[in-house]
Amino acid sequence: MAVIKNINEVMHRIRVKLYPNYLPQVDGAYIARTSNEAALTIEQVCAALKNRGGFTGNYEELVDNVRQFMDESAYQLCDGFAVNTGYFSILPNIGGTFSSAKEVHDPKKHPVSFRFRTHAKLRRLANHIEVEVEGLADTSGFIDEFTDVGSDTINEALSGGDQFIISGHKIKVAGDHPDCGVYFQLVEEPDTRIKVKTRFAENSKSRIIGVVPVLLAPKSYRVVVVTQFNGSSGTYSKTPKTMTSNFQLLAA
Repeated sequence: MAVIKNINEVMHRIRVKLYPNYLPQVDGAYIARTSNEAALTIEQVCAALKNRGGFTGNYEELVDNVRQFMDESAYQLCDGFAVNTGYFSILPNIGGTFSSAKEVHDPKKHPVSFRFRTHAKLRRLANHIEVEVEGLADTSGFIDEFTDVGSDTINEALSGGDQFIISGHKIKVAGDHPDCGVYFQLVEEPDTRIKVKTRFAENSKSRIIGVVPVLLAPKSYRVVVVTQFNGSSGTYSKTPKTMTSNFQLLAA
């Protein structure tokens, strides 16, 4: 009788680097973060579908059709419908609490956001992913997460005029060098940086709270922190160090 072994075929690979674990009450010395920096655009995914996936139709029409689908999905989401793609669902969510049945909706108290929920079809693919650890990341300082309070998202969006929270390690903005500060750097034009000029509500080695500059162009940005802070209060490095997020944020 033949013996059949259940062996998962490796179809995909994710590269990660290890960062020190500063999460309270969580065991383990390190946490993993993906090394892939870029978020693929619709054009890039459609190009991969044609070049790798064997799509034989017209590329320009494919991009246009996908854009129309995404626009219509956003329209339906804003009308209260969830959108199920088969691999995942996106659904609208109302935050906060209501004091009574007669209380009207307050956008600040009850912010509207969107949730992402995976389905079994996508979860099964995780069984075919090999995680490749590339070693320790640079721990002289790094940006871990960016929370956009206006849209209630993490590492996704920028809402001009709303509060942000940057989490990381050794990110405190300190020093007398004029370049020290928090910036939003255009992905397509790395030399273009918009500096946060308002005072920070919190500025510590692990968290910075401030306000996103208004009138940001609807483009993709990275978070940049420039500081002379080296981990000890009152002692700063002679030259500032620059930390750049490995994720991109889309300004709406």
